[in-house]
Parts: sequence; structure tokens; C-alpha cells
Amino acid sequence: MKYKMLVLDLDGTLTNNYKEITPKTKEALMQAQAKGVRIVLASGRPTYGITPIANELMLTNYGGFILAFNGGKIIDYSTRETIFEQTIDKPEVEALYNAANNADLAILTYQDYGIVTTQENNNYVEHEAFINKLPVTQCDNFIEDLQYPINKCLIVGDPTPLHELELQLSKDLFGQVEVYRSASFFLECVPPGVDKAKSLERLLSMINIDKNDVIAVGDGFNDLSMIEYAGLGIAMDNAPQEVKSRANFVTSSNEEDGVARVIEKFILELDAE
Repeated sequence: MKYKMLVLDLDGTLTNNYKEITPKTKEALMQAQAKGVRIVLASGRPTYGITPIANELMLTNYGGFILAFNGGKIIDYSTRETIFEQTIDKPEVEALYNAANNADLAILTYQDYGIVTTQENNNYVEHEAFINKLPVTQCDNFIEDLQYPINKCLIVGDPTPLHELELQLSKDLFGQVEVYRSASFFLECVPPGVDKAKSLERLLSMINIDKNDVIAVGDGFNDLSMIEYAGLGIAMDNAPQEVKSRANFVTSSNEEDGVARVIEKFILELDAE
């Protein structure tokens, strides 16, 4: 079967543990694009945490897309135009900040090319900056200083208090903000209905591609929806067992060029196993 689109999570999927694309995987991706397959980078990262990878893979030249903030923002990378986005309303941003502050946890969001927080020296904030290769800006008043649309907030901290806050916010802000853990120390806070599969469905309707012509690859629970939605859903070997059990195929880990193996087997058809 000739697939038309390859949708990839980044951390734990496309990139190795050093947050890099290996030469083998990059070469496979370039070959796939040369065959007309469009690449979509779908990540919880902010836009400017994804653009360096989009540039490295030359998505502008091949009609690629970015789904940033777990699908809260869709960017046509050929034109750099935002073709869809969802934001968190200001009262909910304030509620998230107050809840994090009361629990002695740090909260951050994103502005253009950087991360904004009131706790720039927090270890978990620094880790998010490292993942995205973005600078951190200290702000004095999280609510008053954020005079622009907010696609996502991230509350960070030790797993136990973060889990308690997740339970509280799931109840207090039900229907207004969706919260879930992308890591034990990261609590994602996004507009209601933001989801990689829903964003992908919206994109496919815009460009007239059938979901059966799409391969989606991921390693996390936030990738499950798109893995189950796509015509061919693939989990990385480093994914949790629940994710792997619900995928159509399990490829090698992100440390073993799992994405390259997907391309070789299902797009270039070099792998006959």
C-alpha cells in the first residue's frame, strides 16, 4: 500500500535519548519525502521547540506540517501559516497559576522563542528548556505579564504533589481545561478537546487525505489517540505495554532507529519481514 503521510511524535520516537535525529533516520525521512510522503511532526512541544527539527528535515520543501502543543496548533510549514489553534481562556490560566502556587509547584508557558515562568531556576523548568532548546524568561506577575493567547501551560514538580494537583484540577476545571501527565514530573494543561487524533483529523479534512493513507508513530499515552486513529498505528519498542498492545505494529526503540525501520518496511518497502 502506498501511504501518503507519516505522523511522528518527537521525544521518545523521532529523536534518540540525546534529543537528536540519527543520520540513518534522517536519511530515511528524506527518502520518504522524495517519494511524496508528507511528514507531520506531532508533539506536546511548543512551536519553536519543533521548528529546528522541521528545518532539519526541510519540511518547507516537501509540504510538511507541525502539530504543536499536542495538536492545539496546526502550522502549514510550507507557508509557516497557522491554520488552526485553540487557546486557554485567561480565567483558567489564572486558576492554574493559583493552584500551582498553592501547591508550591512551578508553572510555565511559552512566548514566541522562549519559555515564561516565575521560577526560572527550577530544575524541572530547566529540563523543559533543555528538551525544547529554548531560553527561559523570568516574569514578575504570571497573570498580568501574559497579554497574548496561551496554547498550553505546563505545571512541573515532584511526582507525588503533581499527581495530587492533577486529581484536583481534573475536578475543579472539568470541561474548561484538560490536564494529564506527559511525564511523571510534567502536568500538561491544554484547552478542552485538544488531542493529537482530533488535530490530525482536522488537518486531513483540510488537505483531503484519507486516514487509511496515514501512518502514525508514537511512544506515549498522549500518542495513543493518533495511533488508533491512523490507518496504520505504530508504537515504539520503548513505549509502555498498554500503548504497544493497542498499536498495529511495534517497531524498534528510539535508540535503535525505530522510525527508520518503519519507513523502510512500510514506505520504501525494503524490509520484507
